[in-house]
Amino acid sequence: MLTHLLIAGGLVVVTVAIHAVGFSALLHVMMRSHALATSGFRPVTRLVIGLTCWLILVHLAEISVWGLFYIWQGCLPDAESAFYFSGVTYTTVGYADLILPKPWRMVAPLEALTGILMCGLSTGLFFAVVSRWISNWIQGKTALEPHSAAPMNK
Repeated sequence: MLTHLLIAGGLVVVTVAIHAVGFSALLHVMMRSHALATSGFRPVTRLVIGLTCWLILVHLAEISVWGLFYIWQGCLPDAESAFYFSGVTYTTVGYADLILPKPWRMVAPLEALTGILMCGLSTGLFFAVVSRWISNWIQGKTALEPHSAAPMNK
């Protein structure tokens, strides 16, 4: 059992590394393109769609690592089952229609915990970036509004 948990720990490390590389690439592109300075409905909408798609691709890569592991170890009957199981476990949906063989069962909760953390990290980044865009948009709108006259002292 200890061996299985150590292997799961290795999968956790690989998952976090994929996430770090995905975040680094995303932030690098955003900084080079000055995307964080963007404002306006259409540009922000395009960027939110792009950000969403990128984060989903990063999560799918992570789910695939776990799915490939399940295939390699023969934990599930076929590739479809392995990727499906990995997806519902990583996202903590957990339908329980498939389970791992007894020696590997403790791996699934570790995948779920890792998925929760990685989804939370993505949510935090998503919130920070969208908040920045909204702030830019609001500042742009208020800069265009005429300033009211300053009150006169009596």
